[in-house]
Amino acid sequence: MRLYLSSQRLGRHADTLVRLVGKRRNTLVIGNALDYIPAAARAVYAATTYDPVAELHALGLPAGWFDLRDYVGSPIRLHDQLSACGLVWVLGGNAFVLRRAMRASGFDGVIHGLLAQDALVYGGFSAGAIVAAPTLRGLDLMDDPKVGTFGDEAISYEGLNLFPKSVVPHAGSGHRDSSGADKAAQWLTDQRMPFVALQDGQVIVVEGDRTTLMP
Repeated sequence: MRLYLSSQRLGRHADTLVRLVGKRRNTLVIGNALDYIPAAARAVYAATTYDPVAELHALGLPAGWFDLRDYVGSPIRLHDQLSACGLVWVLGGNAFVLRRAMRASGFDGVIHGLLAQDALVYGGFSAGAIVAAPTLRGLDLMDDPKVGTFGDEAISYEGLNLFPKSVVPHAGSGHRDSSGADKAAQWLTDQRMPFVALQDGQVIVVEGDRTTLMP
């Protein structure tokens, strides 16, 4: 299994991500954590502030946008698309919105199977890192779990369970979400739940049975 979990964007170790990906560099960028934001506003932000596709291209990782909503109820088609890439890069936003898209599309089972085969790298930042944990409990102090829900839709706190601890991004970083991160870290501490608090720039790298917290 290969994971690259960052607090903010690529962090300070983009060279490690490139090495981790290796020769199969085609990248799919999943932005479903931002589904609650109008598409026009997202396009303006990408054009004027931050474009993850362009950032990855600059590293030699050919990237394109990938919308999990196009694969709801179609896990076989999803598997075919993911198995053709070397990196799945999952953006920040709202972790609960992201998890709903992942579950609906069958992403959970597909990504577990491909990672077990060491067929690709799962990478992501902020919400993309949060969802890699076994649970999102406590992270509702950062992200509102009701965003994007419909009526009395049940809220799930189940994570992807790719990484054995909760991941708290933006801790002590001056980020707009840092206050929520500190509250989440305190809640997890009080509950005696294992977690890693990441400052912006820091990255968790998993290669097989080796896990490294990179400063």
